[in-house]
Amino acid sequence: MSEARQGAAVTGTEAGGTAAEGTDAERTAEGTEAEGTASADSAVSGTAVSGAEVAGAEVADPGPGSGDAIAARRVAEEFRELYGADPDGVWAAPGRVNLIGEYTDFNDGFVLPLALPHTALAAVARRADGVLRLHSADVSQGVVELGPDGLVPGSGTGWAAYPAGVVHVLRGAGHEIPGADIHLSSTVPTGAGLSSSAALEVVTALALNDLYGLGLPHAELAVLAQRAENEFVGVPCGIMDQMASACATAGHALYLDTRDLGRRQVPFDLAGHGLRLLVVDTRVKHALGDGAYAERRAGCEAGARALGVRALRDVPYGELPAALDRLAEAGESDDVRAFVRHVVSDDHRVEQVIALLDAGDVRAVGPVLTEGHASLRDDLRVSCPELDLVVSAATAAGALGARMTGGGFGGSAIVLVEETEAAAVTKSVEEAFAAAGYTAPRVFPATASRGAHRVL
Repeated sequence: MSEARQGAAVTGTEAGGTAAEGTDAERTAEGTEAEGTASADSAVSGTAVSGAEVAGAEVADPGPGSGDAIAARRVAEEFRELYGADPDGVWAAPGRVNLIGEYTDFNDGFVLPLALPHTALAAVARRADGVLRLHSADVSQGVVELGPDGLVPGSGTGWAAYPAGVVHVLRGAGHEIPGADIHLSSTVPTGAGLSSSAALEVVTALALNDLYGLGLPHAELAVLAQRAENEFVGVPCGIMDQMASACATAGHALYLDTRDLGRRQVPFDLAGHGLRLLVVDTRVKHALGDGAYAERRAGCEAGARALGVRALRDVPYGELPAALDRLAEAGESDDVRAFVRHVVSDDHRVEQVIALLDAGDVRAVGPVLTEGHASLRDDLRVSCPELDLVVSAATAAGALGARMTGGGFGGSAIVLVEETEAAAVTKSVEEAFAAAGYTAPRVFPATASRGAHRVL
């Protein structure tokens, strides 16, 4: 084990788990494109949120960290208007962006995501009749009502499948969930590879965990939320998205070993170093297709079998050249060799970034990000012209580094910049998109924010 990996290891994880499956999948839940607000600094415990409190309370001028509470009061008022009663509480769960470690999760590898300030909010009240009622402020659709026998995997309930799947897996795990009324509102951009669906799942799981006194730790809620997406929705995502939403802490990136769910909060104070991380949503999503994902997964699994290891995370980075030679001698295709090269090298890049952050050498992270993009573009072949343009335009304008993030074929890229250069780099990217005839990208800063929590 390398020195960086030893430093990142965590003992005594809160929940066990098998190897994470899948990679960041295209999210199908509908949602808003609005920017999120900063997470509340502390959760507010209590029982029902009164309509009088929501409608009549004077709200102080919002300061840092107060946005969640203000938005929560709005969501609670919407709940009261929708269902004719007060919610028992309001909870929040963030989206995430992955700093480094892509397509590594289904190879038992390492990832380094951080929670975004964009959140899914859920106002929830208990029911005793087995009925689940779901509503989203972000979808032009009425209340979805599912009876005790209505939670059927793959039933095609659209966005509602994500929270419904959580209820399904909680009940399947032996937890009594008599029913619930749920109203959701999300500021996590959809279709951008920022895990809007994981936020819906985690906020639902946390709310039900609190309301019904299940006593489950956040890491176990993340595992159950992943199961909901895998088994109920039918999306083969990995564990990273849900774990980041549930377990991230403000001011940190979350190192996660997806084999045993060992994790560590890695300090990520860019402002203290005069830096900023930008998310560039290309606003495009080229069809990934099950075939493209399946091809990459099958290639990685074939490479592991040929090398005689359980998963590609077991191939030491220092032995990668010899491993690639062995694959060639075994008759494995150039594609398999390229997929193996990406996964093993990206696991190493996670270790590199952690070591640099620990040493306070944050600017040196930039070239590692750019190197990771080249690997995703050339070896894994999951980039696209829009993502490549973000990286080339940003680095040409003086960014320290940039790479696509998420499953690729569209979605978002991240750009590490000097804070003083953020506006100029953003302008350069926007001008490059205009010159290429692309839809204008959406650019916003990524602040390492708090994981799932109760707000009201």
